[in-house]
Amino acid sequence: MTERAPVRIAMWSGPRTLSTATMRAWENRPDTVVVDEPLYAYYLAATGIDHPGRDEILASQPTDWHTVVHSLTTDDLPDGATISYQKHMTHHVLPEIDLGTLEPLTHAHLIRDPRRVLASYTKVRDQPTLADLGVQQQVALHRRFGGPVVDSDDLLRDPEGVLRALCAALGVPFDAAMLSWPAGRRNSDGVWARFWYASVEASTGFGPYRGTDVPDLPDHLAALAEQCRPYYDELAAARLTALRS
Repeated sequence: MTERAPVRIAMWSGPRTLSTATMRAWENRPDTVVVDEPLYAYYLAATGIDHPGRDEILASQPTDWHTVVHSLTTDDLPDGATISYQKHMTHHVLPEIDLGTLEPLTHAHLIRDPRRVLASYTKVRDQPTLADLGVQQQVALHRRFGGPVVDSDDLLRDPEGVLRALCAALGVPFDAAMLSWPAGRRNSDGVWARFWYASVEASTGFGPYRGTDVPDLPDHLAALAEQCRPYYDELAAARLTALRS
């Protein structure tokens, strides 16, 4: 009997989109190993941008994108794992990366209303730019590779239904273990976890859906949210509909 090739999922998102909670959901499956933002050190080294924990991040990962992508597309998975779930930030994909090298991956996308993104993001970095949020890059990736799109509001509204739809779109079975997880930090978390992951470390599942109201933003952030809106709307038009068992 031929052994099935591993499924290598590249989940693309901008920051503050429930990406870490979604990574927790996949990591709680017994058949899945996760990788947390593997291109982060490359991005910081290439751009010179100052992020919280910059020196630690640079020391924790390869800074050559060729090395990272080769590992993501070819490394053997640990015994018992048949799925590699890769949590990627879209803004880490700089123009020098050859997108053709990412073709072997199975692509998916996680999005969130830009006003909600900015209300959360600015608690850690208070002067974001359009490039920091990765929405332009995400649209380019979606146009190139396609793949299912999950809106974080839909995920909070119906975690099981949306995860069932995502698994079906990716060609893997749904596992109810994705709906909850133990609180705390993981060895798989990036060294930046102490700056960004406090909420998910305290969680044991997806949080409550907070309705359609969006947060008020100061004028400069509201203007940035409007810059993001056309990119978000293009992706949202392709978002998955929840499935029930």
